[in-house]
Amino acid sequence: MLSHTGTQTIETERVILRRFEYSDADNMLRHWISDPLVQALYCEPIYANHREVTELLNKYISSYAKTDYYRWAVILKETNECIGQVAYFLVNSDNHFGEIEYCIGRAFQKKGLATEITKAIIQFGFETVNFHKIQVCHKEGNQGSQKVIEKCGFKYEGTLRDFFYTDGNYVDRLYYSLLKEEWN
Repeated sequence: MLSHTGTQTIETERVILRRFEYSDADNMLRHWISDPLVQALYCEPIYANHREVTELLNKYISSYAKTDYYRWAVILKETNECIGQVAYFLVNSDNHFGEIEYCIGRAFQKKGLATEITKAIIQFGFETVNFHKIQVCHKEGNQGSQKVIEKCGFKYEGTLRDFFYTDGNYVDRLYYSLLKEEWN
């Protein structure tokens, strides 16, 4: 049985994961959501201005009313800036699993932050929500994300061939999962 709590604040050594606020818009634009390279890594659109970001924040913030909604702003403790986001963007309550997505601004990549953040929400997912399985995927060629996934202990499950059509090419989507019994 799942115990949905909605998005709760989580603190790690270097970051605070909390609900998004409208005051995050400037940092989102500065650090990641307007960066074509960052957004392309997880096949998300580019948000170019405050109006677009505010519309997205409206969606995020209004969704916090649902107890099975889990999306966090990644706040770097050192600067108190929003440097990315992490979420269980897919929650399947009937089958007791969630699927993770994460995004960190380029200036903050290759510092272990994505691994730290992902491990924190894995712990939350298994200990608080009581998921049986957590899954994650990455776009073919995203070696940074693949390293994060492997460091977090996920097991490769398979490839959905030609899943994404981006920049005139088909790209595979690689899936991984972690069972609660493996995590414990």
